Amino acid sequence: MNDSFTLNNEACQFSELSCRRNSAHMLPVVDWLSDLPENIQQTDLVEVQFKNTRKIYFHNAEHLPLEKGVKVITEANPGYDLGEVTLTGKLVLMQMQKNHIDLSRYEIRNVLRLATEEDLLHAQEAHAKEQETMIKSRQLAKSLGLEMKIGDVEYQGDGTKAIFYYIADGRVDFRQLIKVYAETFRIRIEMKQIGARQEAGRIGGTGPCGRELCCSTWMTQFTSVGTGAARLQNVSPNPQKLAGQCAKLKCCLNYEVPVYEDARKNGKTIGTPVINESEEQDLGFQNAVGEGDVSRFDRKKHARHNDHGGSGDRRNNKHSHPHHNNSDNKGGNSNEKKPHHHRPAAQ
Repeated sequence: MNDSFTLNNEACQFSELSCRRNSAHMLPVVDWLSDLPENIQQTDLVEVQFKNTRKIYFHNAEHLPLEKGVKVITEANPGYDLGEVTLTGKLVLMQMQKNHIDLSRYEIRNVLRLATEEDLLHAQEAHAKEQETMIKSRQLAKSLGLEMKIGDVEYQGDGTKAIFYYIADGRVDFRQLIKVYAETFRIRIEMKQIGARQEAGRIGGTGPCGRELCCSTWMTQFTSVGTGAARLQNVSPNPQKLAGQCAKLKCCLNYEVPVYEDARKNGKTIGTPVINESEEQDLGFQNAVGEGDVSRFDRKKHARHNDHGGSGDRRNNKHSHPHHNNSDNKGGNSNEKKPHHHRPAAQ
């Protein structure tokens, strides 16, 4: 089986590793520069993905032969963790710039070594406890009367630490909860608050458009979405249609807002007649974007429509009135018979 394919008459070549999806099936990327020899020489930074959407950047200080899909052991605090390499070389710098990561403030640890079979088995045993731990942690949080929800639990590769992802509307004092978790699970506890959109991204799913959720495939930065975006685009204000799987307004409502705002800078509003310069007999109405025509009408028909106050197109005006006759026609072409008047007989 060939593990690579070419494009543009072999001018561009991709390997199977650079194009395949990562094992987490979240935030997939294509390492399209992996086959270039100078790519690795530009930086020793690599992007490593752990459970679901968690990605961290590391230094390849040991100059290990890393490529996409390789399992590695990375530094952690404390202990070590196991992850999968998703990007190498120049694309890592571009990804960090996209995510607004400042190297002067970002703590970058090192990749220790390649993962062995023993490491994989140990990590698999630790991850097998996550579902049971999450259910138990929810019960403990409820027993303490805390207004929070444990959305996910992620064990570290060495099994000595676990990250508890929780959702809460306000500030939560979970100091007592951490003590209960540590006594119950006998591990180091880290609490990390996430939003409803981040939770949906970690769970994954399919949107009403038929595609995978944006928050689980490519979105890493979440911005607020308001109902004004829906009104600007003339989208139905039905809350059930505007809400996504996170029960918040869909992130895709913001995608085309700049286009609508730029198009409306011309000062025209919806319903303004627009004459098509290319065809003199065509006339349309400006759509919501402000560009192009939604439908076309004949200029004369439109003028007649306005003359009659919008009552419709009267193509046959001479027959529109029930008492209309052709007495104005002096040519004598009328087929109507004139009434015959009889004079009374003389007595």
